[in-house]
Amino acid sequence: MQPLLALVLMFGLMWVVLIRPQQRRLRAHQAIVASLEPGDEVVTAGGIYGTILSVDAESMLLEVAPGVELRVLRAAVSQRVAQDSELDGDTEDDLDDLEDIDDIDGAIGDGEVDALPKAAEPSRDEEA
Repeated sequence: MQPLLALVLMFGLMWVVLIRPQQRRLRAHQAIVASLEPGDEVVTAGGIYGTILSVDAESMLLEVAPGVELRVLRAAVSQRVAQDSELDGDTEDDLDDLEDIDDIDGAIGDGEVDALPKAAEPSRDEEA
């Protein structure tokens, strides 16, 4: 009975640590790929930035530079680049967040880092 319980617990732990996060990433990637439309700026798995010109069932046309177009698979898109209009843009909230960081820093210390002692540099005689 004990070995069976240990096996079930081990499988449960592997499910939570390995399988479930991978499924979550896969669903998020599928949602991004399904929502692609012309005009979106994306990054491919190869690290190429581009703007989508047209989208087919399996592929799309990216403009990576003026006059330079690449045909890539839709699944090759790793992420969509956030536009400025998609960002929060609420500077007061951003400033409040920075003040909170300062408060945390003040609780930890005065914000100054003590200089670490320098390592002794070898003299010219020791190098030879």
